[in-house]
Amino acid sequence: MKYGIYYPYWLTEWSPDSIPFVTRAKKLGFDILEVPTQEFLQLDDEYLIRLRTIAEEEGIRLTGGYGPDAEHEISSKDPAIVKAGFEKFEKIFQRMQTAGIKKLGGGLYSYWPVDYSKPIDKPGDLQRSIENMRTLADMAAAYDITLGMEVLNRFEGYLLNICEEAVDYVEKVGKSNVKIMLDVFHMNIEEDSFTEAIRLAGSRLGHVHLGEANRRPPHAEGRIPWAEIGKALHEIGYDGDVVMEPFVRQGGTIGQQIKIWHDPMKGAPESQLDIDAAASVKFLRELWG
Repeated sequence: MKYGIYYPYWLTEWSPDSIPFVTRAKKLGFDILEVPTQEFLQLDDEYLIRLRTIAEEEGIRLTGGYGPDAEHEISSKDPAIVKAGFEKFEKIFQRMQTAGIKKLGGGLYSYWPVDYSKPIDKPGDLQRSIENMRTLADMAAAYDITLGMEVLNRFEGYLLNICEEAVDYVEKVGKSNVKIMLDVFHMNIEEDSFTEAIRLAGSRLGHVHLGEANRRPPHAEGRIPWAEIGKALHEIGYDGDVVMEPFVRQGGTIGQQIKIWHDPMKGAPESQLDIDAAASVKFLRELWG
């Protein structure tokens, strides 16, 4: 397996400038840096080529994350919104290709975060999402991009809350570049068993997000059963990417969206975040191999 970290770990605001975190990820012992691809729409090709070059020089592979907003939702009843969604995805795919990124994960099948003040039509939205995901998968395939359907907890999404739903979704889409993306934080809320969900995903599993129940990086003293999770991943022969997605910074847009209403770091300096991240990846490498 290859180990990564999502760059908002250090931030309170989404930033288009992810280059500084490439070297940082390498120094801390990671193989992968995950970056938010929506921010790529603010960037020109020169920047993206520089990002790709620096990542290659550092031996860091880049992966992408994306949560479409409600104006670009491919499961929408409104054809204009679906059209806008496809057009935005196309622009993101183009920029991903320039940056050398081959994987995009998140709530791509719907929108994020969900607005529960609006009526929810899960059966209808699910059917539209499946149909439109087939089109999106073909668009992504033209750029050699694999799409990860992130299974989200009930507070952030409603279409795919458990792995069983994701398996059904991916099977109905029927495209080889559409995979399941499991996130331990969400699994801790929704799944009866971490290990059974992983086994159920099996060969359909394409990406994994890691984090403690309070969104800190994985650590030996946490209450998530990391040894059991690693064993299940090995049992299904998973040798793909496992990317930490910790959120520990209070304040700003990121803190508000992720709902960080207290300081889990107790005022620790940024240098402590680096220490924790390095210790976390070392812990998992030793535990999982």
